[in-house]
Amino acid sequence: MVSREQKRGSLQEKFQLLRSITNSHAENDTSIIMDASKYIQKLKQKVERFNQDPTAEQSSSEPTDPKTPMVTVETLDKGFMINVFSGKNQPGMLVSVLEAFEDIGLNVLEARASCTDSFSLHAMGLENEDGENMDAEAVKQAVTDAIRSWGEINDPQN
Repeated sequence: MVSREQKRGSLQEKFQLLRSITNSHAENDTSIIMDASKYIQKLKQKVERFNQDPTAEQSSSEPTDPKTPMVTVETLDKGFMINVFSGKNQPGMLVSVLEAFEDIGLNVLEARASCTDSFSLHAMGLENEDGENMDAEAVKQAVTDAIRSWGEINDPQN
């Protein structure tokens, strides 16, 4: 049987996780929940803006070839949200992207990858405190360069 202290400890761990995900600086549980609610509202607004005009966040230079990955980088309060998508699974690309993160000093906090039929990577990272300041464009360029280098090595048509 789970004791009251264990339940309370588990709940506090979940509040701290929620606090870190939403970049909240609140100390009490009510404030953490309020910050999370505001964070969710901001995300909903971004989704609505994207759904209203899906081309607004895409540059005209994005590839139409399903083998060419699409890379987007969004600046967060203390880091970046990086999304990479390719219509075709390309083995080895995940390793190249993660090596690029390491090369530029980006600490990956959370990542989800799917390599079944298509390739998809969603990663949240913080810049290394020892490194130089970086912007979203520099992160996007590093990931794009890593993918391009990987493609030159692994493309069977070369």
